[in-house]
Amino acid sequence: MVYRLPPSNPLKPAGPRRQALQTLAALGLGWAGLPSASLALPPKALRFPRDFGSHPDLQTEWWYITGQLQAGARPWGFQLTFFRSRVAGTQALHSPLAAKQLIFAHAALCDVQGQKLRHDQRMARAGLGLADAGESDTDVYIQDWQLKRQALAGRDATQASHYSARLVAKEFTLALEFDSTQPLLLQGLNGLSRKGPKEEQASYYYSQPQLRVGGSISIDGRQLAVEPSAHNRAWLDHECSAALLDRDAQGWDWIGMNLDDGSALTAFHLRRHSGGALWAGGSFRAPGQSARIFGADEVRFEPLRYWTSPHSQTRYPVAWRVQTPAGAFEVQALVDDQELDSRASTGAIYWEGLCELRRIGADGRGSRAGNGYLEMTGYADALKL
Repeated sequence: MVYRLPPSNPLKPAGPRRQALQTLAALGLGWAGLPSASLALPPKALRFPRDFGSHPDLQTEWWYITGQLQAGARPWGFQLTFFRSRVAGTQALHSPLAAKQLIFAHAALCDVQGQKLRHDQRMARAGLGLADAGESDTDVYIQDWQLKRQALAGRDATQASHYSARLVAKEFTLALEFDSTQPLLLQGLNGLSRKGPKEEQASYYYSQPQLRVGGSISIDGRQLAVEPSAHNRAWLDHECSAALLDRDAQGWDWIGMNLDDGSALTAFHLRRHSGGALWAGGSFRAPGQSARIFGADEVRFEPLRYWTSPHSQTRYPVAWRVQTPAGAFEVQALVDDQELDSRASTGAIYWEGLCELRRIGADGRGSRAGNGYLEMTGYADALKL
């Protein structure tokens, strides 16, 4: 399937969420690894399965899966993310040891009942059998951490996919399988997703919400099978860009929510250093319908409750009211302590965790709508780009 991207519209940046991480990655090799200026992405036709794969000519890219599952008769949340970062300053080097692409990964497992988060991280240069990201389809790995997509015979690539992930972390193992239950969701304008006031602040971006989850997790020496449950659902984002985050951005707040009725909700905003909103957006798609793409002035985040991390002393809003064209919602963290310290890889401290989504009715009362993940950055430190 080919999606045509209109040439006359600006693109959306690589989720504000990941742009800073790419920059921090390049810092490990010095600022010479960064381009002096960013250019707007050219219009292109997204082709699948090719665009499931890596885009090594673009500066930054990530594959991101979060979700909820039942195992050992209790609920768990999980996150796995692979990042690819192009190092501009080494591209002309001919040595096989030149670090032309860097691969990073984060993994997390949240025990909702025990109110405990476990997480781990990896980093390596691409090549030499250490790490890589395939270009023809999703196939990315760092040593024994891997994420791979498989086509389903006789099925259109935009309609059906199977993913397998295995990440052996210090305190847990994720051995998970994901199957699509809905078509690809193209974010922004047919996959051109804008997250900033400048044209170059843009990315190619699609999601796969409502993924069915199977497999197993291992923790404390026990392997736990994923038990059948209607709430075993995951969310995949794949995004790539050539741009850097806007200089005025302090950080961002983002949600990707799988609703119990099969709908999918995305919403985000970028925060200015002064505290106001710099940019916003998102989408809503009901089952069997086209996505409703939100404009920059149609989304509003309002913090409702705060939590202070005992690890970094950072104060995070762990409950939000989110106003969108699809209605008003509340997002409530199921575990407050879901802060991730990734200073050993991408350099950031951020909050990313499983939350419950509640729909707010006309009478102001809330009712459960679904579950998903909230990500918050720029609270421990302002982004330095």
